Amino acid sequence: MTLSGFHPAVARWFESRFREPTEPQRRAWPVIQEGRDALIAAPTGSGKTFAAFLAAIDSLLRQGLDGTLRDETQVVYVSPLKALSNDVQKNLSEPLAEIRAELARRCLPDVEIRTLVRTGDTPAAERQAMVKRPPHILVTTPESLYLILTSEHARDMLRTVRTIIVDEIHAVARDKRGSHLALSLERLEHLAGRQLQRVGLSATQKPIEEIAAFLAGVRHQALDTSIIDSGHARALDLAIEIPSSPLEAVMAGEVWDELYDRLAQLIGAHRTTLVFVNTRRLAERLTLHLSERVGAEHVTSHHGSLSKEKRLDAETRLKEGRLKALVATASLELGIDIGTVDLVCQIGSTRSIATLLQRVGRAGHHLQAIPKGRLFPLSRDELIECAALVRATAERRLDQLVIPRHPLDILAQHIVAAAAGDDWDEAALYELVRGAYPYRDLARKDFDDVVQMLAEGFTTRRGRRGAHIHYDGVNRRLRGRRGARLAALTSGGAIPDIGDYRVILDPTETFVGTLNEDFAIESMPGDIFQLGNTSYLISKVESGQVRVVDAHGQPPSIPFWVGEAPARTPELSEEVSRLRQDVADRLGDPPSAIAWLAGAVPGLPEAAARQDAADDRGRAVLRRGGRDAARAARAVREPDQPGVGSRTPEAVLPQLQLRAPGCGDRGRDRPVAGAPTQLPTG
Repeated sequence: MTLSGFHPAVARWFESRFREPTEPQRRAWPVIQEGRDALIAAPTGSGKTFAAFLAAIDSLLRQGLDGTLRDETQVVYVSPLKALSNDVQKNLSEPLAEIRAELARRCLPDVEIRTLVRTGDTPAAERQAMVKRPPHILVTTPESLYLILTSEHARDMLRTVRTIIVDEIHAVARDKRGSHLALSLERLEHLAGRQLQRVGLSATQKPIEEIAAFLAGVRHQALDTSIIDSGHARALDLAIEIPSSPLEAVMAGEVWDELYDRLAQLIGAHRTTLVFVNTRRLAERLTLHLSERVGAEHVTSHHGSLSKEKRLDAETRLKEGRLKALVATASLELGIDIGTVDLVCQIGSTRSIATLLQRVGRAGHHLQAIPKGRLFPLSRDELIECAALVRATAERRLDQLVIPRHPLDILAQHIVAAAAGDDWDEAALYELVRGAYPYRDLARKDFDDVVQMLAEGFTTRRGRRGAHIHYDGVNRRLRGRRGARLAALTSGGAIPDIGDYRVILDPTETFVGTLNEDFAIESMPGDIFQLGNTSYLISKVESGQVRVVDAHGQPPSIPFWVGEAPARTPELSEEVSRLRQDVADRLGDPPSAIAWLAGAVPGLPEAAARQDAADDRGRAVLRRGGRDAARAARAVREPDQPGVGSRTPEAVLPQLQLRAPGCGDRGRDRPVAGAPTQLPTG
């Protein structure tokens, strides 16, 4: 089946926009139109979004032509990112308008299919209007879906939902946000009173069978969930960029200048470049230095501490071609449509194979294009890690996704939220919770303990607190106490509160973004900092907010944010170990080891291979030297000799030769230390 199952107006619109359906679309459309659950796994740019949405749009269109389409929400789209939610809503508006135009050309009745976004950025007035006239397609985030389910009036618009679409499902399934969403899906299904059709989308997921089970839940038959797996791998143009100076444990200032200059060259050679970094501080720092080289009007930053308006402006400017480069954190690594990107540069290691695939996939965001990516390691250890990343990508390896098992803090939130809206039979609520895949094996004792804690509270120095529900032990029923709904609404979610300070621009009272609490408290009036490639002068630091004025380009300092760098995945750690071992096995013949390394890792320059081999050789010599020193010390020590003396390892080790860091390609060796020092024997 291609488009034969769609209404002629929908089919004609699709044919006018695209040459032909992609493989995921051809395979997914019949499954979705049959009403079955589906998990679509396909590379970035393969049309997964329309694979999920087009069948829903066709169903809504047919209802409109039949006169049965009411103002009710039938489709809920859940995205892990607010920016992705806004992007999907924009990208749906244009096709819906064009389909309406096609209906007019065919002299058919007009059908208005409305989509609205509900996230933390949605103004209160729009939320109220949404409750009075619900959209047909609701675009939201996991946290906002939980809030709607818990609210007193907005939850009513979810009673008519038939289809739930979870985009980038791998981004939530791996942590407590996924457990939170799984419970929300079960509560949504209970509220709707019917089994919902569930559709999941992702470009990188392993093991795919467990992700399908996570999507479907326990009450849906996992075997009935159709897995449309088109693979995660694409042809990639990947290479590693290194400076002319050897990389060390910490990159020196002059080497950073080389990196900035090389980035500026690449930006100048391409129409649009997306530069990914791992921290917001580095995003601002990189933006500052690139502005000096390519012009402040051609580059800006994009991260979660910028206001919605700032982020949206950056996305729009890049999509319209008014930006040459955009420096971003993980805020742009998922499937946001930012137009044509020619090149992706990753500064430092991504610390994850899947993240590298997601980020490089931003370049050439359509199926026929070959994404082009360049990795810039910031240290010698990162050079080896980046080489392992590229090698793993070429071998089509992927990180293993581990779903948390029944986190009880998330369970407590949903018990309070559910009891605040309805009276519950204890056994029925337990069964509803166990319908979520992460809670499938939740022990009844654990559930009872959480209920008891929520009913009795806990003791503090100020007395008992935290009792949010009434528990009827005779009839085994739960209901919320006074204030339970407010507690659930204000304390829900799996994203920790970080206490950031709001940045307010005077005199317009414009919200610019947020600063880390520690940075804000340590700042003083008169300090200048950069946020979003604009320098601001602090006029006053108040409780919870920093008031600023435009510094008119004065040299700024760079803010810091605490605890935001990613951890390395176990699979990437295994790849690094495997690469080190493979190199160590060939160190008997350094030239052949270098040649092998340059061939085994696509896009690895020979100079980088030399540094990798030299680093591994140095580590091997150090390990071997330590063992030799210990054996030498044991050989000369008398049975009753003290452990300190001129012939201990401290005296023998300095005689061993170790290749100096940074000199691996210069053919010179030097001692680890100077002449041995005679130590007192006591």
